Amino acid sequence: MPGWWVQLCRPLEPLIPSVEAPVKSPKAREKIGYVLGVLIFYLVASKTPLYGIRASSTADPLSFYRVMLASNRGTLMELGISPIVTSSMIVQACVGANLISFDRNNKEDARMYEVMEKLSGIVMILGQSIFYTVFSGVYGNIYDLGLGNAGLIVVQLCVSALFVLLLDDLLKAGYGFGSAISLFISVNICESIFWQAFSYRVVDTIVGPEYEGAIVNLVFSLMSGQSVRALKHAFFRSSLPNVSNLLATLVVFVVVIYFQGFRVDIPIKHARGRNRSAAQQTYAIRLFYTSNVPIMLQSTLTSTVFMISSLLYSRLGSNMVTRLLGRWMNVNGRSIPIGGLCYYLSAPQSIVEVLRDPIHFILYVFFMLVSCSVLAYMWLEMSGSSPRDVSESLKKQGMVVLGYRPETMVNAFNRYIPTAASFGGLCVGALTIFADLLGALGSGTGILLAVGNILQLVETFHKDIEKEMSEGSNGVMAFRSIFSS
Repeated sequence: MPGWWVQLCRPLEPLIPSVEAPVKSPKAREKIGYVLGVLIFYLVASKTPLYGIRASSTADPLSFYRVMLASNRGTLMELGISPIVTSSMIVQACVGANLISFDRNNKEDARMYEVMEKLSGIVMILGQSIFYTVFSGVYGNIYDLGLGNAGLIVVQLCVSALFVLLLDDLLKAGYGFGSAISLFISVNICESIFWQAFSYRVVDTIVGPEYEGAIVNLVFSLMSGQSVRALKHAFFRSSLPNVSNLLATLVVFVVVIYFQGFRVDIPIKHARGRNRSAAQQTYAIRLFYTSNVPIMLQSTLTSTVFMISSLLYSRLGSNMVTRLLGRWMNVNGRSIPIGGLCYYLSAPQSIVEVLRDPIHFILYVFFMLVSCSVLAYMWLEMSGSSPRDVSESLKKQGMVVLGYRPETMVNAFNRYIPTAASFGGLCVGALTIFADLLGALGSGTGILLAVGNILQLVETFHKDIEKEMSEGSNGVMAFRSIFSS
């Protein structure tokens, strides 16, 4: 008996845009072409300004989270991946809370579930577009914009966000590696780090004009033959990215890659195998079992709270409710929380701030560690990666864990998967705090997302190459040699 949501989604399925899976899986070189095309679209859209917007004095409350949301203010990528991720979180939460009965092994349910995710994504896109344009004041007062300009801005935001939804569907359908969402996040974070390191833009500071990029500023100081004091300023300046921030970023990259290597291999084999040592494989349970999902969920939830709090504070002024949620101050076009709940959920900006307000730091650490750990554990049921789901999947493949019967092998996964999920989420939160304290460029959250997504992309690419090698595809050896080097 199909659930109520299936009855709701079935008549809407023909109206939902989608990308059909290829009849024959594209070759690796073709997938690279699709990925590059998607990447070019994102880079162009993230630099194309919205038509019809007006200058606004409203500070940006999402400045800290735009890198993780693949968002760029005032452009076609204003919304970034936020509506898609938010809608997916809501649907997954409904499944985890058993508000939606969903059988992953039922093809009809699986197809309707994809329709429901896209439908909720479209609704969220429309809702966020209207909210940004009409209520937030990001593009100016609605009376100054006029109904025509406001409607045009909403259309632009909706169309660009729908393209993001379809491009993500394109890569997931088998035309690329991984998902467009992961690709956009990684590119946006890497672009931010690269720009902060090599930007040649001159910025006026309290000590005079300086180059924004840390490396460019260091090279300029060396070429000018300036004193040791000037070099020290290049390493430790606080107003702009410095060389110490860049070195901290490299350290965090290395640490994250090192932690990615921790895993437990559970030996499995075909249930009908006669020889116990024949056809044995392993099921890898990594320390970051849920990958970068905990920090992405945490960032999305926190950014939503920040946006609502900032809007209420700017519109309603200071009262008991807005002060409880967060008090805000505009600093160089950025809206900074200086009190309330949002203040204690935000990361301290420096070691000096940690020493000045240790309670803020303690509560922030507690929030990061607990939220990432709990979200990682909850994600097991939401995403279908719990011990029970893994066991059922292996049974259908005719696989069994060595030393266990098919009906009891779930016990083997119960020993590792819940621990790997919760402790891995805890480590993700700890690494984020560690990176933020070091002052890494792109923020600790951004680096974790970038490294995790890039490693997944490389792993998927490697598996495709290995598959084509085993099938004897022409032209794969060149890709194999490039990948190995």
